[in-house]
Amino acid sequence: MKALTSMATRHLLEELLADHAVELTATGGVDAEQRVSGGEAVDLVFLSSAALTRLSASGAIDAETITPLVRSEVAVAVPSGSDEPAVRPAGAAFSDAQGVRDALRSAASVGYSTGPSGSALVRMVEQWGLADELGDRLRQAPPGIPVARLVAAGEADLGFQQLSELVGEPGVQILGVLPGDCAIETTFSGAVTTTAKDPAAARRILAALAAVDAEPAKRRHAFRPA
Repeated sequence: MKALTSMATRHLLEELLADHAVELTATGGVDAEQRVSGGEAVDLVFLSSAALTRLSASGAIDAETITPLVRSEVAVAVPSGSDEPAVRPAGAAFSDAQGVRDALRSAASVGYSTGPSGSALVRMVEQWGLADELGDRLRQAPPGIPVARLVAAGEADLGFQQLSELVGEPGVQILGVLPGDCAIETTFSGAVTTTAKDPAAARRILAALAAVDAEPAKRRHAFRPA
């Protein structure tokens, strides 16, 4: 059985699928959606719920099988100057949205992802009227490249990405998640494709991933159960 996932959930799924006969491929979320939409032969796909809704509308996946698995918060990171893996902090990076706006305005460069967190950040910047002011200081990481890599390399001095993709990365310090008044949260789900060779078996795997027994692993990987 073959599965395709975005980068956000790859480490979690590698752990949860270790006892299942599933060949997991991880790539950028935009690329994964395009590959499934284009008819790539996979049995399971793990993406944001919004992406799966689009794929169900095109007939690429079975809409009835869409299964919410985890909720992921967007966090803020800065360069650490250390090779130590980044650890998950408690609480928010700033006290409120004004603190986030101030940090954006003072940053020389801001890294964000191609996935749903990046799209949400850009919308927020536009709503705050900062798009023109920030201009080319906003730097989108290439598909499949973690924002943490840009931050660690000094190509961005402020980075926004799913918390799960920042934890454990070297060269960055995670300041915390976005505060409640501007929080960005994405639900990642799994679904069975309409070309799956054994849909029943794929459904059973999805059920196992959504079970209570999987919750400790989800929390270890900086997610909240859906």
